[in-house]
Amino acid sequence: MSDTRIVGVHGRRVWDSRGRPTVEAEISLAGGGVGRAIAPAGASTGSGEAVELRDGGARLGGRDVRAATAAINGEIARALIGRDAADQPVIDRILIELDGTQDKRRLGGNALVAVSMAALQAAAAAAGRPLYQHLLGEIDAEVRLPSPEIQIFGGGAHAGRRVDIQDFMVVAPAAHSFDQALEMIAEVYRAAGALMAERGLLQGVADEGGFWPAFDTNEAALDALMRAIERAGFTPGQEIALSLDIASSEFGENGRYRLALDGRTLDSDAMAEMLIGWLDRYPIVSIEDPLAEDDAEGLRRFTAAVGHHVQIVGDDFLVTSAERVRAAAAQGACNAVLIKPNQAGTVSEAKAALDAARAVGWDAIVSARSGETEDVTIVHLAVGWGVGQLKVGSFARSERMAKWNEALRIEEALGPRASLAGWPRHERG
Repeated sequence: MSDTRIVGVHGRRVWDSRGRPTVEAEISLAGGGVGRAIAPAGASTGSGEAVELRDGGARLGGRDVRAATAAINGEIARALIGRDAADQPVIDRILIELDGTQDKRRLGGNALVAVSMAALQAAAAAAGRPLYQHLLGEIDAEVRLPSPEIQIFGGGAHAGRRVDIQDFMVVAPAAHSFDQALEMIAEVYRAAGALMAERGLLQGVADEGGFWPAFDTNEAALDALMRAIERAGFTPGQEIALSLDIASSEFGENGRYRLALDGRTLDSDAMAEMLIGWLDRYPIVSIEDPLAEDDAEGLRRFTAAVGHHVQIVGDDFLVTSAERVRAAAAQGACNAVLIKPNQAGTVSEAKAALDAARAVGWDAIVSARSGETEDVTIVHLAVGWGVGQLKVGSFARSERMAKWNEALRIEEALGPRASLAGWPRHERG
């Protein structure tokens, strides 16, 4: 292995998939290894997430990142130069202690996560291995590839709130390879677009590449998705199943849920009852943030009611926090966690949340954000950490396809060592 001492740390402003500024970090090592990573940004965010450092003011809508890049080029560079990039826990501990706040707001969660991921990439480059292999180590055993979870219709904060539900997604439980799963879902995506166009309901493309529909009700989106699956030649619930991200914190507070599209307000029990009705009528195998982050008791009751046969994922409720995962498991709320490195702020904290989930028998999904870039680090994390599910948005837009295509390259490189993770583990019954 070449010398992994850090000799250079550089931050630069780049641009994300929404045309907004974001932070790229580049780390150079004494042995010649270089790693780069870019911080993504969310639209619907949990209150406990690491806080981005944005400049405020009138320029670029207040979203510029000059202060965050200055932090990388100043304080962070001085703290990391001379350190060993191969020791990720130490690198991340330095970043956390240097920031000194609970939510990373002083130096910015965007600055910290970019540097943390860049250090990991640099260490892999120094070892002469792709990142996923660096994380796997020298193991020659079978490698589990994550099953893709792909948005077909976008809503909520990702599509002008034209529908209340944020993500209407599909998964391919009958697929035998990552390549086959993508091909099957590509057919559903094409069929959904054709159906929307025929009915005059297609409004464009949402932030994550899914179709931006003009449905009259939230349930109409589920019906349209079922028809798209059938038009693509698949049997709903067998070859293709549904997955939802309700993102209910975006329209729910204090136990009240305002469904603007449907023109009604529900309490926690009525919201859960509506979703359970959907679970009974449609082949939904995963449901994310079914109740708001401030409705822990509602999440507990919902998990108790349907968690034995449906994956219930915590995103805003858990914000990639090991502490929150352990607390939620003790409460009986959720049975899976969404892993977003920028929610936590560093790679080590994201891995700690994954480890906490595994310790309590939960599943996990590595996830991108609505404001994304060409960075493919999360794909390597999903493979290298052996996470069974990957969610990066839809089957359109290059910032999404870069990640799906990277997974295909990894599958090809692994050859017979690669197998697709089973999806899902929860049996309907």
